[in-house]
Amino acid sequence: MGSFQELVAEGAAVPLDGWDFSWFSGRATEERPPWGYAAQIASRLARVESALDLQTGGGEVTASAPVQPPLMAATESWPPNALVASRNLPLVVRAPDEGPLPFRSSAFDLVISRHPVVTPWREVARVLKPGGTYFSQQIGAGTNRELTDFMMGPQPVSDARSVERARADAEAAGLEVLQLEPVELRVAFFDVGAVVHFLRKVLWTVPGFTVERYRDRLLDMHRHIQEHGEFVSTSTRFLIEARASGASRNVGGVIHAQQATSRHRPHARSQPG
Repeated sequence: MGSFQELVAEGAAVPLDGWDFSWFSGRATEERPPWGYAAQIASRLARVESALDLQTGGGEVTASAPVQPPLMAATESWPPNALVASRNLPLVVRAPDEGPLPFRSSAFDLVISRHPVVTPWREVARVLKPGGTYFSQQIGAGTNRELTDFMMGPQPVSDARSVERARADAEAAGLEVLQLEPVELRVAFFDVGAVVHFLRKVLWTVPGFTVERYRDRLLDMHRHIQEHGEFVSTSTRFLIEARASGASRNVGGVIHAQQATSRHRPHARSQPG
């Protein structure tokens, strides 16, 4: 293992584009949710004619599905991620995370999203076809609280990412919640470089994180890992499935199915669920 300065510099130099966590191999681990999101997405994509992946990141998870529908669209707000996603998926549109979505109403059989920054529930309901489904794995309230509190001191836990809030917001948008399953998962970091890269990549863990601002706490983290062999935290996730009602909606938006069918579908890429 390198020195504190070497590990921090290494973690600070890793590119942030895409949503691929393979760099952490051997340096950090996170227990996987029991439901197998990637496998479930692959099964659902094979059974629909149109799907939208919200806040796709680099598109890696959706691109790993062996069969994709004739209309496979995605949104991403961060330009470096959008560039990566455009190499993985047939149609990627720059759109703000909170909406509005640049698609006509009742356009998609399926809307999916893995770890969205925010869920624009009313826009999701608008772009779903009657009877269409929203299926998402989301970050839960207080995720990695141990890491946040170590770096920042004790912080209040907002209910913005709670399962209760997700259910209420989905129902307020007119969706019927079919499934809502929370889980807590063990996370372990084995060197401070992994902590640095994680905090740069997962921005909501320590808002405004920079190495310079948190150097003293990173040194304390390095010493903790040297003494205990790891730093353990707890991530929270939940799976939510919601269905649109059978009522028709007004047509709006700017992108139509014909625009997405002319691109060649990408080869599947491996990505854990």
